[in-house]
Amino acid sequence: MKIILTTNIKKLGKIGDKVSVKPGYARNFLFPNNMALRDNQKNTEYYDTIKDEMKKNEEVKLNDAKKMIDEIKKLKIVFKKEADEKDQLYGSISKKEIIDYLLENNLKVKSDDIILKNQIKSIGEHFIEINPYEGISEEFKVIVNKN
Repeated sequence: MKIILTTNIKKLGKIGDKVSVKPGYARNFLFPNNMALRDNQKNTEYYDTIKDEMKKNEEVKLNDAKKMIDEIKKLKIVFKKEADEKDQLYGSISKKEIIDYLLENNLKVKSDDIILKNQIKSIGEHFIEINPYEGISEEFKVIVNKN
């Protein structure tokens, strides 16, 4: 199904791009969330009228993402976990725990925006990547201490 994107979507395209997606993805996700329009003459004309407003919305999202990255840079992400004598954790630190930690500090990050390069299963310093917006990506240190 051919669609016109009304917002930037990671791994799909930018505002105004005409792309092909599976019909179910368009019907069940993109259209209900106002992220795309069907690619036809009427919608192309409609998109041309709202293009400036959509670009302003994307600039706001971009600025919010930059502010969020700056706020996270000010934080020191530290977890205290139970571990054995070889400094291996009983379990691991998941994306959800990182998201909850950031939420406690009034920072809302989506699960898709966090990239764990390696599973965090031991005491020490680990690195994660946070990518809140297309083209904005920052690496952060996560410190795990023994409880």
